[in-house]
This record gives sequence, structure tokens and C-alpha cells, in this order.
Amino acid sequence: MAMADRLAGHGPALMRAAGRAVAMAIQRRLRPCRVLVLAGPGNNGGDGYVVARLLERAGWDVGVAALAPPQVDAALAAAAWRGPMRPFAVAEVARAGLVVDALFGAGLSRPVEGAAAELLAAVRVPLIAVDVPSGVCGATGAVRGFAPQAALTVTFFRRKPGHLLQPGRDLCGELVLADIGLPAAVLERIRPDSFANGPALWRLPRPDAGSHKHSRGHVTIISGTAMAGAALLSARAARRIGAGLVTLACADGRSALLHRLAEPGALVLQAAGMQDLLAALTDDPRREVILLGPGLPPDATTRGAVAMLLRAGRRLVLDAGALSACAGAPEALRGAAILTPHEGEFTRLFGAPGGDRLSAARAAARQSGAVVLLKGSDSVIAAPDGRAAINHNAPPTLATGGSGDVLAGLAAALLAQGLPPFEAASAAAWLQGEAARLAGPGLVAEDLPEAAARAAASLGG
Repeated sequence: MAMADRLAGHGPALMRAAGRAVAMAIQRRLRPCRVLVLAGPGNNGGDGYVVARLLERAGWDVGVAALAPPQVDAALAAAAWRGPMRPFAVAEVARAGLVVDALFGAGLSRPVEGAAAELLAAVRVPLIAVDVPSGVCGATGAVRGFAPQAALTVTFFRRKPGHLLQPGRDLCGELVLADIGLPAAVLERIRPDSFANGPALWRLPRPDAGSHKHSRGHVTIISGTAMAGAALLSARAARRIGAGLVTLACADGRSALLHRLAEPGALVLQAAGMQDLLAALTDDPRREVILLGPGLPPDATTRGAVAMLLRAGRRLVLDAGALSACAGAPEALRGAAILTPHEGEFTRLFGAPGGDRLSAARAAARQSGAVVLLKGSDSVIAAPDGRAAINHNAPPTLATGGSGDVLAGLAAALLAQGLPPFEAASAAAWLQGEAARLAGPGLVAEDLPEAAARAAASLGG
């Protein structure tokens, strides 16, 4: 966004447009009251002076409390403010009915502490943030020092990663994206490679009149013996989202019987032990996409299965036990198509992501050569070429056992139907989030496959 501002020029005009957008958003939602604008020295503060002037012109009781003298373009906006300047003190915050946080924007370079943090922490009334709540890093969503809870955040031109990544996403409250006149053409020079995940990034495969089960992709899912239900969830998701054939590959007779009874529409491949099963899979060139990990133990046998299938050139989606089996050895995953770790599995493989999940997922994708889907309420999908998508539609109800197995099955099925790995993983994450929304309260993982099919149908096409 800093580059976009420089390329577009006309700083004072953009500042006036930004302040106007914030003032309009406030007036649409709130009745006039006593307002305190907290203004920083930079452009964010300049936006705040514009907000103050416009609200006062509309009849609101407005005062400005400045952290420091305004600089450059902000000084021009401050010069146009003729209203009262208030002390930068907690007592002024206590007298306000509404606080506008225009202290620091998304490009914050240091922690918010001292007097600024003290005033923000004292806010007990609705807080409207300009661009981001002060203290939220626009690049990562992490809190630097202290950040307040906003009721509303107004940002400009395009959202920043910090608006979608936690905890920044929650701290923003309601998010309004305002057009302030920046030309979309600047994106051609900036060439951003981070995206908000959604259907604009990918197109779901659709069958046509000439389609048949063999043309719609074949997914093979290797089942564990102790937790065979995990593979069943993956299989049901893969079938519901359009895979023409799904095979449950079992290394024991008991699991094979369970799968035949519980998922009669799936094929079942049975072998006498894991080595015989892997031999059958590697000897069959039709087994192009294999999901490995749900319900499998994180042991040497599972790690050996990963290595054997990669040597055979299979397109692997690796989850759960397959990832933990390779803990500390991410090089063992090179050649896989998609990895779907939660934060614990990611940490065991690549180290803790810390406060910058976006950079951590990108680094893991480069290191492994695979698309990495780092799961969470703000799942990040990163490709080895640097592209990344942030998924922001997952409701809290997805925090239930088995949801990861469903996600892996969706990703494998979309991969088998021809989507590239990045698009398959991104579509799977979005579909699961939308499925959870459609399923509503009381969600269990078994609800997700059918709901994901409804989510896919809602896209049309």
C-alpha cells in the first residue's frame, strides 16, 4: 500500500478521500456524540484530522488529541482543523462517547507502548480504527505491543494481510473497504502475490455430457487400522466433491470390512500388510493421486510409505500421521503435491510459525517444494513460487475432530479432477469454511461432506 500511494501521487487528495470515507462510515452507523480523535504524526494521523473536520462540520462535538506534531501531508490536514485540541490523556478518553484511532497505520514499525498504549487501553466506548487498529501489523496480523479492540475498521483500496490474519482480523471488528480513488492500474506494477482466498482465485471442475467416472479423477486413500474412521471421512468428502472414483486402501481385513459397510460407493483395496499394499499401489499407474496420513500412526512404516510413493512418482496429499512421521525431516516430503498441517504438525516439521504465519508457510512451501495449507481459523495456503492465499471464512464450529480429514479429502479430490495444487488446496479450504457456515451450530465432521457439496453447488457454473 505504501508503494501504491507513491505510484498514485496526490497524497493530500488521497488523505482527504480516506478521511471522508471514515467519516461517512461513522455517520452511517452511529448517532452524533462527543468524539475524541487520537492522531499520530504520520499519514494515519492526517486521515484523523480530516475525519475530525468533517464530523464537526456535520454537527458532532469533536476534539483531537495529538500524540506528536503532524508531519508532511498530515501537517496540511492538521492546519485545516480549527476545532479544539485536547490533552493526550486518559481523562479525555473517559469523557468521549466515541474514539477514532488514527495513531498508527498498517505500516507500523515499532511496538505501541507508553502513553499511546495507555490511552488505547483506557477506551470503554466504541473505537473506530483508521486503516487498522493501532498496534496491529498490517503484514502479519500480529500485535506489536498493544492493540485495542475496534468496533469498526475502515481501510482503503485493498485489504492487507493483517486484516485477515489473526489476531488482527478479530481486533478489526467490522471491516469496511473504501475506494479512495487509487487507480487499479497500480496493481500491475506492484504485482501482489498475496490473496484473500475465494472463488475468484480458482474455478471448480464441472462434469459435462461426455464425462464418466474415469475422467473425473481417481483418489486412493490409505487407511489406518486403529483409526479407520479418519479415512472414511476423507473418502466421503472426496466423493461428494466430485471425484469419479475413490479407493480405500487397507492393510488389514477388519478395516476393509468396515469400509465396505460404511462407504459402499467407494472401492476397497485389501492387502496383507502395509508393504503388500504399497507394492500394489506402486505397480498400478492409475493410482495417480494418493492421500496418506488420516488415521495413520506417525511411525517408521508411515514414513517409509511416504518415501516409497514419492519414488514411484505419485501425486501425494499428506496429512496427520504422514506429516508427524517426518518430523524434523522436511526434506522427506519433497515431491509431494499438498501438505495440510495444523500448527503442531507444522512446528514439528518446519519449526514454530510464530507471529508471521504467512511468511512461515511461504518458507515451508519453498523448502518442501509442495503447496502448504497451514490450517487454522486463518488458514494460509502457500505455493513454492511465492503465491499465498489467506482463508477467512472458517467459523469456530470447524474446531471439531475429523474436520482435517475432510479437508484433506476435498483437496485430494480437486487435485485428481485437474486443479493445480495451489488452486486445489485453496478451493478445499474455502469450501470447508462455507460448508461449516451452511451446516450451522452443532456441526460435527460427518456433516461437512454433504455441506461442501451444497457449497460447491452454490457457486453455479
